Amino acid sequence: MKQLLNFNSISEYNDFNNHETLHPLVSVLDFSKAKPRPGCRMNYGIYAIFLKEVNCGDLKYGRNLYDYQDRTLVFLAPGQVIDVENYGEYYQPQGHGLVFHPDLIHGTLLAKNIDQYNFFTYNSSEALHLSARERNVVLDCFSKIGYELQQSIDKHSKQIIVSNIELLLNYCVRFYDRQFITRSNANKGILEKFEELLNSYFTSDKPQNIGLPSVAYFADELHLSSNYFGDLIKKDTGKSAQEYIQTKIIDVAKEKIFDRTKLLSEIAYDLGFKYPQHFTRFFKQHVGYSPNEYRIKDSNN
Repeated sequence: MKQLLNFNSISEYNDFNNHETLHPLVSVLDFSKAKPRPGCRMNYGIYAIFLKEVNCGDLKYGRNLYDYQDRTLVFLAPGQVIDVENYGEYYQPQGHGLVFHPDLIHGTLLAKNIDQYNFFTYNSSEALHLSARERNVVLDCFSKIGYELQQSIDKHSKQIIVSNIELLLNYCVRFYDRQFITRSNANKGILEKFEELLNSYFTSDKPQNIGLPSVAYFADELHLSSNYFGDLIKKDTGKSAQEYIQTKIIDVAKEKIFDRTKLLSEIAYDLGFKYPQHFTRFFKQHVGYSPNEYRIKDSNN
């Protein structure tokens, strides 16, 4: 069985990669300084951002290989396990990385906002591919943090380091926006497939067996992480995936309300609502009328 390495501190990760620990909670790494090593599984208790430079082993997250080429950024959050597959051979790590412990950002604005950087939970196929200019921006951010780590720790150190990490993450938000646009053809296929899945959901028995459709359900069907799927739909349509689904539920509900042979409780069940009153509340919230008021209104038109 492949060895599992646990990295719960910056010093543990620095030691593994042959780096001096300049700060107990953050480190910038040049992986060419690490010793050649076999493939292994790594459990991260720290945040990590890796910039791939050359092909040096296949990274897996879960069962899937990373879409991981030259000039690719990968983001890891505490609790994630990465599998490096090198088929029994030793390999020389290459590239650069930034790792920081959650304690570094405690009490900062970044700690409050870190969950908004959804790419820390993207799947292996959703890595960020950089242009040459974007790569230089990332390396410049790494360099600024590395420079600060070379200075004596003082009352300004934490703010400067955390500010530069936040700057890097904000650049990555911009770069992902660019990637959503430049990969628009692939994204369009995902949106079309999403619409097909959404339409077929309500012509099947899934609402009765599963309940109301969820973002997680469609993300799983499309083999995407929920956050990446949600971000992609938002960029493509201007609506969140949840809003997109809710709009579809309302459209289907309106069509069913036209059928006066159906009780409103039956319609609620057909749509996946557990209780009719939940359907009534949902419909009125989005349409401004209760289902019964909407049916009466329609009969008067």
